[in-house]
Amino acid sequence: MEQPFSDQEQVVDTMIALTRLSNLHRTIIAGNDSLKLYVALRRRGFLRVATPATCNVRRREHSIGLIAGQNSLANIEAALIEISRFLSNRAAIAILINSNEGEFSLKIRRKLEQMGFRIEAGVHCHQGLVLSAYRQGFAQMEQAA
Repeated sequence: MEQPFSDQEQVVDTMIALTRLSNLHRTIIAGNDSLKLYVALRRRGFLRVATPATCNVRRREHSIGLIAGQNSLANIEAALIEISRFLSNRAAIAILINSNEGEFSLKIRRKLEQMGFRIEAGVHCHQGLVLSAYRQGFAQMEQAA
C-alpha cells in the first residue's frame, strides 16, 4: 500500500534539512523510491538531481547523496556502494531507514563509518528514521589505503 503523500513529503523535507540541500548542489539519489524522490525534488526546484543510471557528470562531483525506499540491509549497502563513487570528499548523505530494529540501524552506521562518513543526526518521521552523515577527510583515508 502506498504511503500518504504527506508522509513522503515529510521524508523529503527531513532529507533536505539534514543535508542542507540547496539548488546549487549536485545530488545523486538511489533506492527503490528514487523515482518518487527525484520527482519530489524536481517539483521543488532542485534541477541538479540524478540517479547513477542517468548521471552524466564526472564521478566525485556530487555533494549530496540521498537513499530512500530500501527494505533490507543488503539493499541499503548496495545503494551506498552505488552512489559512493559519485560523492565528493566532503559530501553529505541522508538515508531513510524504514526498519524499527536498532541492530539494523547500527549496521548501517558502521557501514557509513567504513566509507568515511561521520553520523550527524537521525530524525524519526512517519516512514522511519532519516539518518544523515558527512564525509570529512575521506581523501586522506583513500591515500593512506
